[in-house]
Parts: sequence; C-alpha cells; structure tokens
Amino acid sequence: MKTNPVLFNPLLQGNASYKGGKTVHDISLPDGMELYKLSSNENPIGPSPKAIKALEKVLPNLHIYPDRTDIRFREKLSAFYGKTMGVDHFLCSNSGVALLEMISRAFLREGNEIIISNPAFGPYEMFALKQGAKVIDIPLLAPDFSLDVDGILDVITEQTRLIYITNPNNPTGTYIPQDDIDYLIEHLPDHVILIYDEVYFHFADAEDFSLAIPYVLADKNVIAVNSFAKSYGLAGLRMGYGYGKPELMNYLRNIQRPFFINIAGMEAAMAALDDKEHISATVSMVQSQKERIYPCLEEIGAEYWRSQSNFILIKPPVSEAQFEQDMLQHGLMVRPVANFGAPGCVRISIGNEAATTSLIKALPQVYAAYK
Repeated sequence: MKTNPVLFNPLLQGNASYKGGKTVHDISLPDGMELYKLSSNENPIGPSPKAIKALEKVLPNLHIYPDRTDIRFREKLSAFYGKTMGVDHFLCSNSGVALLEMISRAFLREGNEIIISNPAFGPYEMFALKQGAKVIDIPLLAPDFSLDVDGILDVITEQTRLIYITNPNNPTGTYIPQDDIDYLIEHLPDHVILIYDEVYFHFADAEDFSLAIPYVLADKNVIAVNSFAKSYGLAGLRMGYGYGKPELMNYLRNIQRPFFINIAGMEAAMAALDDKEHISATVSMVQSQKERIYPCLEEIGAEYWRSQSNFILIKPPVSEAQFEQDMLQHGLMVRPVANFGAPGCVRISIGNEAATTSLIKALPQVYAAYK
C-alpha cells in the first residue's frame, strides 16, 4: 500500500540533518596503533568522579520514574550561580542542542527569520528551516572571524525573531568582545531574542569575554544555552540547560514534557556542578596542551587561529578530506568543518598529554608531504 504524501510535513523533508563527526567505531586501524579522537571536543580527562559516584548510586533505581519536573535541577543551578538568578530563570534539557530545538519550536513560525553568522553550529539553521523560518547569514569577518554587528543590525526586519551567537565560537575558537555584544543588545528591537550559546565558556580567558548573565539580569531578551557535554565530560548523558529572564523561560516551559529528564543524567549533572576541582583540572589540561601545540603549528607554517576554547581551527594546504585521511594514518581523528560554514578548514580538539604528543609528532610529517 502506497503512503499518501499528504501525511508528510514538507518542512521535515529535504532539509539537511546535522552530520556529526565519526565515532571510534567507524575507524579501522592496524593492530597496535593507538587511536586518539580529536574530532568532537570531548573532555580529555573524562567525567567528574563525583558524577560517576552519583551514577553508581542511582543505577539500582532505574525502574523508578525520574522527577516529573526539573525543579530540583533548577534549584541546584540557582545555587551554582550564587543565587543571582532564581529558579524561574532556568530551564533544563536533554542536551544543549535539545534546548536549541525547543527555542526554535517555541519562537518560530513560518515566515519568521533568524540571523546566524557562519562559520557556526549547524543546528541553528537546521531547526529554523524545520519550522519554516528563513535563515539570514551574516558571515563572520575575515581574517579573525569577528562578529559583523552592524551587518546583523542592518538586516533585522519585523519578521526577525532570533539571532544566534556562540561565544566562544564553534568551530573557529574565537570570541566576541563584550563591547560588541553590548552594542548589539543595546540596538535590538524588542521583538528579537539573542540566543547566546556559551557551552565553551569555561575555556575562555580573554579579559573582555562575558557570559550572558549581566544581560539576563538587566532584563534583556537574551537566552543563554549551556551543555554538560564539554568541560563537564558528560557528553554521553545528553544534559543541558539555559537561562534567561523568567518571562521567556516560563513560556518555554510550556513545551516541556513530564518526566523529560532521565534520573541518571540529572543526578550526574548536579554532582558535576559541585566538582570545581574537575573543571579546574580540565581547563588546566586544555590550556597547557594548547600551548604545546601552537609552537608546532608555527614551526610547520600552518594557517591557524588561536583559540578561546578546547579546540584549534586550522586551514591545511590540501582539501580537508585529504588532511583528515592523512591524520588518520597517524591514529588521529580530526573534524572537517565545511558543514559549519568553514570550507577548507579542520577543527582539532585538545586531547590529553599523550594525544598532544602524538599530534605534534604527526603534524610535521603530514605537512612535509605537502611541500
């Protein structure tokens, strides 16, 4: 029996889905060769010991339903931020990307517009298209991937609903100075919300880097997006959260399902918030390993951008696909990012000390073959 096409929503057909990086299960290497996954920006030292202990404690209770709402999680987040924000400022989700989807569903209708600045995270565009919205791209400016604030303000219309910025940015590793964000927010009309994706904030150390907190406390139309996948090392549990002024977050709560956060993820994430030592060790390792990699990139004459995050973007002198394969011959998984809006570029995540040693050994050999 043939399926009637009237059953299908055309907005869910033909739009490119997000293409994640390869997993270690996709890779086959010679016996004895070590594989280092430097393609997904994962935590190089793994999850917090406190999170693991919380998981062990909850495992015997997996037959029991989790909390009906996220109120305990929100209370924990409020305390984590020193109670500068109350529970109504927060909303929890099954990953940062799940929150991005909720935002699109809640605020976008057919004919609305969003503004992105490529290179950028693909789901911003993907979710908007599935809602029937138009995507306006105001690319980051060469050569340093700075935000084109005036360009963004110039294309805002009555149909604009969401503007997405990522700070620090994925995949470039660059950041947006606070003065630029101040100017952008100051000039936004009240029918536009700034989505402030700050999932890599732990790694930023620039003096003029800013979280979204001051804008939220000033009652601006800003929603911050955060994840437990990066610095917290809980990518496999898919936990995230956002914060914004209560008017916006309480509206978003209308599309939450009951029992929507699994018990294992919530308990592990709350425990991870308490483990400041783990975050400090993670950031310290990332920063120290970046400082080992930069001299190597300079020595081989690589085109790259210094990073405020846990990865480095480079532009090899060959196609990104060729470079990916050449690095794999040395047991190193890296990520081509043409689908992020950065054709010809490759993102290299920061790994542990052994991974960095392998990387700085392989890069000169790979680049030498290109001369």
